[in-house]
Amino acid sequence: MVPTKKTTREYTTLEEIQARKDELLEQIQADTTQASALWNQVFVKREDTTKGDYIASLINNGLTVLDLFLVYRKLRRGYGGLFGKKKRSRR
Repeated sequence: MVPTKKTTREYTTLEEIQARKDELLEQIQADTTQASALWNQVFVKREDTTKGDYIASLINNGLTVLDLFLVYRKLRRGYGGLFGKKKRSRR
């Protein structure tokens, strides 16, 4: 971890302290505004989907599940030992 160098300022009057306090308050408000904007972008409401989009997503998800099932079957046949399938020994 890289050590950070903290800069310290020497304040001689109350006006300097008040000016620094106002400056920090403005920075905090700007950071808060930016964080709020970013947070709201994370949770953008989706536009209403049509019935066609809904059916297309159902078909897409169904085909994905079917594809995963077929890949699993193929891998289980080829590499049965990895999936808990025990080979029977012949006498």
